[in-house]
Amino acid sequence: MLGDMILRAFRLTVRVSAVVQSRCQCPALHSCRALHSSPALWAGHNKWSKVKDIKIPKDAARARMIAKYTMLIRIAVREGGVNPEFNVALAQLLEQCRNKNLPKATVEGAIKGAKSKPGAQYLYEATGPGGCMLLIEVLTDNNTRSHQEIKRIMVKHGGALCEGARRNFDRKGVVAASRDGISSEKALELAIEAGAEDVQEMEDEEEKPVLQFICDITSIKAVRGALESLGVHTLSAGLEFVSHTPSLLNQTQLETASTLLEALNDCSDVVRVWDNIHAQT
Repeated sequence: MLGDMILRAFRLTVRVSAVVQSRCQCPALHSCRALHSSPALWAGHNKWSKVKDIKIPKDAARARMIAKYTMLIRIAVREGGVNPEFNVALAQLLEQCRNKNLPKATVEGAIKGAKSKPGAQYLYEATGPGGCMLLIEVLTDNNTRSHQEIKRIMVKHGGALCEGARRNFDRKGVVAASRDGISSEKALELAIEAGAEDVQEMEDEEEKPVLQFICDITSIKAVRGALESLGVHTLSAGLEFVSHTPSLLNQTQLETASTLLEALNDCSDVVRVWDNIHAQT
């Protein structure tokens, strides 16, 4: 049963050379590029709950989600100020908070407390089971303590802090959209028409199906606008680390990786975790 759940959680990469080729035959679309649909897998939003025998209760998962968004808001305010009109990152987070029905008092408290509460942002590089690469974003008032805790978690679950993992990721724009019954083939066509580089099928923290359209950082506004003009209900847009060098893990390694990611996300100082994990076929 666990194997079946893993196979469902990790969909094979689908190449759409036929779709692109058909567009290349059109004179109006003489500039074409290969596009593919790939699983988000264990990205910052994680799919580890899909391969666990016992899932975290929804109320506990929501509490953790609220805590993470509180930290993200604090980071955004420190970097760009409290006015969302001049702080794109904060504006995007506030939109995500509204979509997820986060308490208004909690959001306002995070904004007001961003300057008063001590803490600094760090990005740890690590390697995990099967040689997979991880980027761990941390917000802490004591980096020594956080470093020791992250190191302990990594060692316990077959990983280690390292240098060089960042080279396996690109900073990309990510536009999240409601699935709304959109098929994989239709999602690929929408990505091409909107100017996106890639589209991923995944689930959010509440296990609702969503699509993530990957694009260049400078194109994020244009891609979102194009998607909305095509009738797609977009949920948010922001910057993410997207892996370009996948690590293929077998079932045993996937199970170990799921436990590692669970432990990292349970760490109070960890904001987000990115990875390059793919399932072997």
